[in-house]
Amino acid sequence: MKPLAVSLGDPAGVGPELIAEAWSRRAAAGLAPFFVAGGASLLHRAASLRGIELPVQPISRPDEAPAVFGEALPVLGLSDGEYRPGEPDPDGARLALESLTMATGLARSGQAGGVVTGPIAKARLAAVGFDHPGQTEFVAAACGVEPQNAVMMLAGPSLRTIPLTVHIALEQVPAAITRELIEDRVRIAASALSSDFGLAAPRIAIAALNPHAGEDGRMGDEEARVIAPAIAALAAEGLAVTGPHPADALFTPRARQTYDLAVCMYHDQALVPLKALDFDEGVNVTLGLPIVRTSPDHGTAFAIAGKRLADPGAMIAALRMAGEIAARRAAAA
Repeated sequence: MKPLAVSLGDPAGVGPELIAEAWSRRAAAGLAPFFVAGGASLLHRAASLRGIELPVQPISRPDEAPAVFGEALPVLGLSDGEYRPGEPDPDGARLALESLTMATGLARSGQAGGVVTGPIAKARLAAVGFDHPGQTEFVAAACGVEPQNAVMMLAGPSLRTIPLTVHIALEQVPAAITRELIEDRVRIAASALSSDFGLAAPRIAIAALNPHAGEDGRMGDEEARVIAPAIAALAAEGLAVTGPHPADALFTPRARQTYDLAVCMYHDQALVPLKALDFDEGVNVTLGLPIVRTSPDHGTAFAIAGKRLADPGAMIAALRMAGEIAARRAAAA
């Protein structure tokens, strides 16, 4: 399997120190070889402040990474910057964008087995020319995939969720939910769960939009008018889809045993339970792409960067998941 490419994220955030921490735990965590796109001295400094002895080995090609991974963190490229945790600036944003562009390009060209993206500050990137809502859309565009066909799934040890709508105002959600959207997202998810996660017949639960699933139309008609017909159409295709389930009961321990994925109507309906259950191990994985892409499901955390407070669990989980998916794809090729 080819090594994973890792982007730095915003260098003023927790990304660099968590990448260093993940490498230091590589053996215990069972991580596949990876390399970082740029930031050699920055990574070394971030590790030092965290109390980690981090040997860094520059490489000139991705295929050199596995040979040195056991003894040093491979870093590809000369791009670098000063490490000023908690002090984001335009130079750091430009470095983050350059690292993201390089890592994605190497995965897209087949030189890397996948890409793991460090956390970014979207507003900071926008100020230096980043014109995508987030990294998911950036990676999709780099792969020639339409944004609506790149599906964001949040995954942890206890739960997997997909938000049908993401970064839009809550008042816009009902109009944005359509039968086509539900059906397309579920088909993409079912295929990915089978090919990338080894679930031959994934069980997918669809959440309701309204309280008590609308209670026979007294609290909204989206369930009967949009969601239930989509579920019926998907079930007719042979998919194991159920719902619409009242969201207040969908995430209980007993309910979670009945499905492999919960498809939710809006951002917080999906992310609140995932972060409540699996915050330190949550992974953002993009389904529907020709390449593997994961990211830790947390932000830059500028306030705690460089203070030895950030938990590396989500970064380690993102690296592990990317490695597992890449290995499964390589075996099937």
